[in-house]
Amino acid sequence: MNDTTDDTEIEDLIRYDILAQEALRGVVRKVLQEAARTGLPGEHHFYITFDTGHAGVRLSSRMREKYPDEMTIVIQHQFWDLETTEHSFSIGLSFDGIPETMLIPFPAVTGFFDPSVQFGLQFDADVEDEDEEEGPANPASVSALPSPVRVETDKERAEVKEAKLPETEDDGEAASADVVSLDAFRKK
Repeated sequence: MNDTTDDTEIEDLIRYDILAQEALRGVVRKVLQEAARTGLPGEHHFYITFDTGHAGVRLSSRMREKYPDEMTIVIQHQFWDLETTEHSFSIGLSFDGIPETMLIPFPAVTGFFDPSVQFGLQFDADVEDEDEEEGPANPASVSALPSPVRVETDKERAEVKEAKLPETEDDGEAASADVVSLDAFRKK
């Protein structure tokens, strides 16, 4: 029996942080697959934020120049050719009356929000791209939370960094949502 009661940090060789993000991105993938197959049900619509500089993102040079770091798209009334694969999705949208087709790998997605049901997810864009020699910058911490996925409530959100959410058309105020933030799992 090994008795390791010293204060040395245990290395997460399983990489729970990456597994959790992959699983939550699977939620986004599944929702987009259903929307591509049957359309958007009821009042559901999506705000998807992604890193425009991420490898594999395909945008027109006009859109890349306008959004060099991050972009949020809205999938609601006017979109076309939504297609998903295991690794990415492509969609046609209109920006300032100009049709654009874009390809977005799921690892580039940094946020997903469905205002119709106040549901959101936030992702750490660079977890998969960390330097293996140095190890993860912020490995998952088992002791941070008792459960593997934690959905913040409005009360708890006051204690955690507030999510930047788009304004709603109804009242012009930022919508609130239950947002799963993987930052809560990271060692500080």
